[in-house]
Amino acid sequence: MTTGLHPGEAPQEPRPTDDQPLPRQEVGRGSSHDENRTRSSVITARAAASFDPVSRSVATARSFVRDTLQGWGFADIVDDAVVLTSELVTNAVVHAGTSADVLCLRSEDGVRIEVADRYPEREIPLQSSAVNMGSPDREGGRGLQLCAAMAGHWGVEYTPTHKQVWFQLDLPDRPVGTRTAGPCLPADLLPLADGRVRVAVVQIDRTGAINAWNEDAEELFGYAPDQVIGKPLTDLAAWPHTPGTSTGVAEALQLSRWEGSYGIRGANGRVTPVYASHLRVRDTAGEPSTVCLLVRDHERAVLQTPVRVPTGDSGGSGEGGQATDPFEVFIGSPAPDDLDGLLQRTVERARDMLDGDSAFLLLATDDETELEVRASTGLPSARQRFARVPVEAGPGRYGSARMPAVHDDLAAVPGAVPLLSGTGMRSVVTVPLKVEGRLTGSLGVAAEAASRYSNEEALRLQFAADRIALAVESARLGELERLRRGSLSFLVEASDLLAGTLDRDQTLALMAQMTIPTLATWCAVYTIADQASDPYLSYVLHEDEDLIDGLKALLSKIAPPEPIPTPGARVWTAPAEAAHRAALRTSMRSLGLGEPATVSSGIGTTLATASAVGGETVVLPLVARNRVIGMLTLGKPTDEHFRQEILELAEDLSRRAALALDNARLYSERMAISQSLQRSLLPPELPDIEGVEVEVIYRAAGEGNEVGGDFYDLFPIRDGAYGFAIGDVCGTGPEAAAVTGLARHALRLLAREGYGGPAVLERLNSAIIDEGARSRFLTLLYGELWPQEDGSAVLKVVCAGHPLPLRLRQDGTVEPAAEPQPLLGVMEDLELYEQTVTLDPGDVLLCVTDGVTERREGTRMLGDDGLTEVLTTCTGLTAGAVAARVMRAVERFASDAPSDDMAILAMRVPGLHKD
Repeated sequence: MTTGLHPGEAPQEPRPTDDQPLPRQEVGRGSSHDENRTRSSVITARAAASFDPVSRSVATARSFVRDTLQGWGFADIVDDAVVLTSELVTNAVVHAGTSADVLCLRSEDGVRIEVADRYPEREIPLQSSAVNMGSPDREGGRGLQLCAAMAGHWGVEYTPTHKQVWFQLDLPDRPVGTRTAGPCLPADLLPLADGRVRVAVVQIDRTGAINAWNEDAEELFGYAPDQVIGKPLTDLAAWPHTPGTSTGVAEALQLSRWEGSYGIRGANGRVTPVYASHLRVRDTAGEPSTVCLLVRDHERAVLQTPVRVPTGDSGGSGEGGQATDPFEVFIGSPAPDDLDGLLQRTVERARDMLDGDSAFLLLATDDETELEVRASTGLPSARQRFARVPVEAGPGRYGSARMPAVHDDLAAVPGAVPLLSGTGMRSVVTVPLKVEGRLTGSLGVAAEAASRYSNEEALRLQFAADRIALAVESARLGELERLRRGSLSFLVEASDLLAGTLDRDQTLALMAQMTIPTLATWCAVYTIADQASDPYLSYVLHEDEDLIDGLKALLSKIAPPEPIPTPGARVWTAPAEAAHRAALRTSMRSLGLGEPATVSSGIGTTLATASAVGGETVVLPLVARNRVIGMLTLGKPTDEHFRQEILELAEDLSRRAALALDNARLYSERMAISQSLQRSLLPPELPDIEGVEVEVIYRAAGEGNEVGGDFYDLFPIRDGAYGFAIGDVCGTGPEAAAVTGLARHALRLLAREGYGGPAVLERLNSAIIDEGARSRFLTLLYGELWPQEDGSAVLKVVCAGHPLPLRLRQDGTVEPAAEPQPLLGVMEDLELYEQTVTLDPGDVLLCVTDGVTERREGTRMLGDDGLTEVLTTCTGLTAGAVAARVMRAVERFASDAPSDDMAILAMRVPGLHKD
């Protein structure tokens, strides 16, 4: 397959051999003579790129073609070229599953674009007669149908290893604009316009809103004045954002004068390309506004300012006696004001100036030890962007980027220019970019032929580099400032998110999600439990969710990175090497060659996964409290590199993430200890009491609390006798829970020693007072239960300052089952007495804490009356149903979460025959 043409050369048809089929061609809209003429046109510029077999390559290919054609000034055919390229690259990388090579060739007649893949088996049988390519709705073959419909010429070529589809788009005839004082021209040379040229006059106020809209504007775009007056022009404008043009409509309207092309979206929804001339004026009151004159784009000669033609002498004067700016002569006007646009325009101009096949520009790091690739043309820029090479690659002037250098033949000195290794370039000239004696970058132009350049070309390129170095450095500093501000905003947001959770798993997820895709393509987080533990793969994330499982499988089969506490990012090659071995094994299996003996068979991954992790991978330690608690691993897809600013931002993020992860770990440990201690304060499983139903519902207030100031217990004292208690310690939280544990264990111990209810509570009162400053007030309902043979139950209860127990009879009446007595923990000498209550079959005894009766909604409180009203509706219900109905009533009484602990103990005597 022909992959490139030198100026003046025509591609040669491949000659058939015994094992090579004849190349097949299909040419549209022209005879073979026309096709040969088209392909024999002199090539004035070319750009090439390769794209990996992944879905995102289609978008990258569209951007590559759009940027290339707009850089060449072919905006008229950009949309058609992008559509056709998108379809052809989709066929290659999505349907055929191979990489795609895209070559753009510029000639006097137009632009030829070639798309080649490595799946020749998908050839389309072509015959001498017309071939029906099927319905446009079919998934396959649509790219060729579009070529036939949109391209002036197109064709298909085959070799044993490649299939190439090419198309040519001719440039539309556009007469040049005439000057007001120009010479007389024949009518056929005058610019083409409609029968009536319409000039839309639109006036924009200082806020960007339209305040004047003439009849021609209404005719051109379909809007009546009342439909647009007061609306921003940005609502109607479709801005192109061409390379090197970062100015938007809003910014252009603030300039004193602006001229260029954009689109206006009409009332019918279609975009009308227009050529606009903006002039900033002010009225007598000093109020500024912008007058916009717009014509159809093909009538641009009506408004377009004549292009100033520089003289041959760079130091001469242009029109009006003004000196020509050498920078503007080299870069063009208007000069891009964004760094990427400026760098891309620079390499394209440098390539064209020296008639090269490729060009590249590298920027120096702050310490001037490395150069970072920032722009290229004619090279696989998508894979080389942000790659780094040393400034001093070897001894002597030819090994240093600080001096101009000319290499006649790179094949004789392999590795002399690392960026060009494997690209087919033979000769290269490189010159430094310097500002005030400091190295800021390097500019190079390369060609496929050897001995192409001499010192004369080096001097020309150095002259251009000296003119643009200051502009490049200024734009770079501006970009660094924007990156710094963006980094600060990113870190502030990251800190807020990490500080908003104490959950370990959620912290891990946030760490990964914040890095993808802002910092990297994929991320893996390793954690280390303690100094004796090995790193553990805890979380994996990829921007393509379909690749996460394969990536996790790949990383789980290789040894984790070493937990080195040294700050900063370090390169980790293990994932890329493992991916390469996996890809090799998969390829050999597909060819039927079996597994190579040196390749491990444990890593099961796909070629897509291998490509996803084949780029640069870096590891940043997660250090908190002088201990490495994990590693943050960031990766790029095949042949991609991290830029230094991103690594510095990732390092800042890793420090914040490490502290957040360690805080989450400590919180989880403390919570586990707290919950374990709290569970020890709860009674074990309630005993089964023959002849009595028992149900308990317990809710501790506060997040993470399982036990609070309320408590309950039910335990056997001796044969046929059971003790029960429900109490409330003043306050909530751990301090109240400590008194809870004291009370519950003291009750069991004293009751089993044979003490009656009053004696048990009096001794418990003394124990609470002995706690001194740690003592708390305690309300307690304690009782002893004896089930009877006749189905009833006898209770002896003591109510020490606690809400009175309620008795529900079978007839629905509710009454207190005890009398109030002094609470515990206040007075040393208490005189308590017990009361005897008999529960008849069907009766229910309900005991609650004050968290139930004091449930509030504004000024309303449930109270004893509200609880009594709820209990009256529970006749005939089991103990479990009674407790559940009371709890539902409490929850529905107020919408806010409970602020106090709650405990409900319900006991029902069903009798000899259960309901």
